[in-house]
Amino acid sequence: MSLISDNLQAVRADLAADALNAGRDPQHINLLAVSKTFGADAVVEAVRAGQHCFGENYLQEALDKMQAVHALLPDVTLEWHFIGPIQSNKTRQIAENFSWVHSVDREKIAARLSEQRPEGMPPLNVCLQVNISAEASKSGVLPSDALPLAKRIANLKGLHLRGLMAVPEASEDPLVQRAAFSRLRELKQQIEAQGIPLDTLSMGMSGDMNAAIAEGSTMVRIGSAIFGKRTYAT
Repeated sequence: MSLISDNLQAVRADLAADALNAGRDPQHINLLAVSKTFGADAVVEAVRAGQHCFGENYLQEALDKMQAVHALLPDVTLEWHFIGPIQSNKTRQIAENFSWVHSVDREKIAARLSEQRPEGMPPLNVCLQVNISAEASKSGVLPSDALPLAKRIANLKGLHLRGLMAVPEASEDPLVQRAAFSRLRELKQQIEAQGIPLDTLSMGMSGDMNAAIAEGSTMVRIGSAIFGKRTYAT
């Protein structure tokens, strides 16, 4: 087996153990492999190890990778998730090429994604990105503004509002990690109480998956634990 295959097996085992420790069914937690900065060959290795859902942050990199992967695996259908910041001039290509978008935090962006989702394709699954730790350096709607935004987005015909996503302030303290994820879970419950059905909590990465699953994550976004340490172009 390849290193990526071995890593995927280990991550799936950890996910299952974390879920069972939290009294949850592992089948209710989806694994999103974050393949940003890694090439098509790494994605192909992951696909051959049984992974079919991939997350990308950078649009042009993602589009090039999708094309390359399709050329290598023409008969395989993959589910691509856009999880990075969204610029207005990029919404059309995102709407045309992705199944999910986790990083919607403005009505303008949501409206453009809805309008530009091609006819004949299913509605684009979206999550509101919430700046749950209120960090100045982070994207995301503030928790106090999430419900009004959710109400407006829920009525856009080209979108299917699925849930909330957050990248909390980094901490190695499990209690601090859980507190942030707990706030996102409670916010989801508050929105649901207003008649907006949500089924997704996109939270938890390689360093805090355990805490996220304990607080109800339904989708963990794992990159380095699967693909290895990232190197960024300078």
